[in-house]
Amino acid sequence: MIAAWPWCASAADIATLKNGFTIRHERRETMGESTRLYLKANDSGYIDVATEQIAGIEADPLSADSLPAAAPMTAPIPDLHQSVAAASRSTGVDPDLIESVILAESGYHAQAVSRKGAQGLMQLMPQTAERLGVKNAFDPDANIQGGSRYLRDLLLQYKSDLARALAAYNAGPKRVSQYGGIPPYHETHAYVSQVIRDFNKRKLAQRKAERAKKVSAQPAATATPPATTDTDSAQ
Repeated sequence: MIAAWPWCASAADIATLKNGFTIRHERRETMGESTRLYLKANDSGYIDVATEQIAGIEADPLSADSLPAAAPMTAPIPDLHQSVAAASRSTGVDPDLIESVILAESGYHAQAVSRKGAQGLMQLMPQTAERLGVKNAFDPDANIQGGSRYLRDLLLQYKSDLARALAAYNAGPKRVSQYGGIPPYHETHAYVSQVIRDFNKRKLAQRKAERAKKVSAQPAATATPPATTDTDSAQ
């Protein structure tokens, strides 16, 4: 039961989410509706998830205590915004759409694995990753490139019908063909709605920022004194 979890725990554990994702973390803090999962012992990285979305917590059988000593430094994680921008340039897919899919698929967790075996930031199934030429689905750059190519292919297949493309990304093109549109699965409907809602939110924020920038760039209005006439001057 979630209510029985300690407010703050310390261990190498694995959190299983209701959507099937698993997240390995060193410790966690539960603060009401949100639980923060710390990915590293030094608190340099963490993920906030809705407490109600956590289905269970179990000890990681490959905890740090059972592993041999490793080098103190690990390879830095690439800037995802740069990776997304690069994938957008090579595929033509809107970077905000890529970001929205990443958020819905893995919550920006590069090591996420679903119950069905989908891997990485954009949750590529092994066979899909192989077809896309992605050798390591847990590599952020490779995963984003592969996932973006797959998303582009689906957008082309469904003639830029975003809802159908996202449904195919989530449930598979066969299911979309079978039902002639978005499959009647609660998970798929929720997924499509979440991605589109986040995508629209990003675009709205962009437009607001652009309007604010234009307003701030305009020169300040100066007061112009009223014109005077010879009669006014003589009085």
